[in-house]
Amino acid sequence: MNKAYIFVFGSTSTIALSIFLFVLVPRMQITEVNSESISAQTPYTDAELRGRHVYIENGCIYCHSQQVRDPVAGADKQFGWGRPSLPSDYIYDKPHLLGTMRTGPDLSNIGSRQPSRDWHHLHLYNPRSLVSWSIMPGFSFLYDISISKESPKEGAIRVPGAEDQWLVPHEEAEDLVSYLKSLKRDREPMKASEAIK
Repeated sequence: MNKAYIFVFGSTSTIALSIFLFVLVPRMQITEVNSESISAQTPYTDAELRGRHVYIENGCIYCHSQQVRDPVAGADKQFGWGRPSLPSDYIYDKPHLLGTMRTGPDLSNIGSRQPSRDWHHLHLYNPRSLVSWSIMPGFSFLYDISISKESPKEGAIRVPGAEDQWLVPHEEAEDLVSYLKSLKRDREPMKASEAIK
């Protein structure tokens, strides 16, 4: 029993160090970010919110993340995914869709990397038509195919390599593409001093 003080001291030191590293240091980092910058993100439109629901409903979160890691933690910057994510990037996200896996690429700034509406629709309909090595499943149930020489409907997209086939997106597909195009988390946040002016 004469060594009990070593056990008490060791336990107390371990708990104190854990609290410092896992509670206080992250809290100081978040406070520092929040006091220096204002988010560059804008609130979602109604169509983008509906598209976000389609994104969740179809399990996109299981294969795609929405967080760019710091260069010391991974090669995200080398992939062209933009600056590391900041807490202010997620100000309008409830629930947060950070993701835990990357079977597919990170989507936190897919709206900046790929702004084409037609590309998103063709990719969602048949990913391998644009990216031959993709393992993403197609979401063809969000589309109709129409065969005609003229566009059957406003917003229809000609299927590449087929002169008379048109891809006609359902409303859910349009909303999903609106949401994906809104993901532009590579914009730099404003400095608080600039926003006051």
